Amino acid sequence: MYVDDYQKLRIADPDRPILLNLGQGVANDQWHGRGRGAHIDDYLTYVKGCDIVSFDVYPVVGINKPDGENYLWYVPKGVSRLVQWTNGEKIIWNCIECTRISSDKRATPHQVKAEVWMSLIHGSMGLIWFVHQWNPVFNEHALLDDPEMLPAVTTINKQIHKLAPVLNSPTLRDFVTVKSSSDEVPIASMVKRYKEVIYIFTVGMRNAPAKCLFEVQGLPAMVKAEVLGEEREINIVNGKFEDEFNAYDVHIYVIKP
Repeated sequence: MYVDDYQKLRIADPDRPILLNLGQGVANDQWHGRGRGAHIDDYLTYVKGCDIVSFDVYPVVGINKPDGENYLWYVPKGVSRLVQWTNGEKIIWNCIECTRISSDKRATPHQVKAEVWMSLIHGSMGLIWFVHQWNPVFNEHALLDDPEMLPAVTTINKQIHKLAPVLNSPTLRDFVTVKSSSDEVPIASMVKRYKEVIYIFTVGMRNAPAKCLFEVQGLPAMVKAEVLGEEREINIVNGKFEDEFNAYDVHIYVIKP
């Protein structure tokens, strides 16, 4: 029925895209909100009823786990599922936690940044900030009143806007090999080339440190990579370099011709 309604709306108003936002069941298989008799395969139908499909999961404050900070990877898990369920043919968005919502804790700015780049690296094309709070008091603009989180989110937004032409360019597959020093701490990556400059976007996917070895194809014997926003450079020798990742670190490497 919902897909039929979507088709009717598209015929009536073909110029405006229709957004469908799904809940945390996209990523959290223990979530009771799917209801009795609901199955993961049902989402294959749901995603047909929209032009933009989004979802929300808030690992730190909203998945009923005392150690939710260890489950930030639920965010890219859900994004990857939406990409798979839509065969990569629809626009994928997702929501990001940045307040306490109804919890007695909230994600740190560092964790929020990790969730953002986990999302973008895994295929999200748009972010929705969940800025409300219900407890201990209702505040519909809690993010704007948070002196620590507001500047962090502002910085993240500015960086994404500045990098938008790069992020919207084609992704290079099999161009960079990434190997973490720990099987328990995968390092996710996405590679872009924009105006002959190579960008390697990376994020540590677990709440633990690791060292990562990168091997980049087609580089000169000696070149440097700027680590964006960190005021440091790394030597790349014969296409290889290493870097340290603390828990949930984000590193963006820029290699200029």
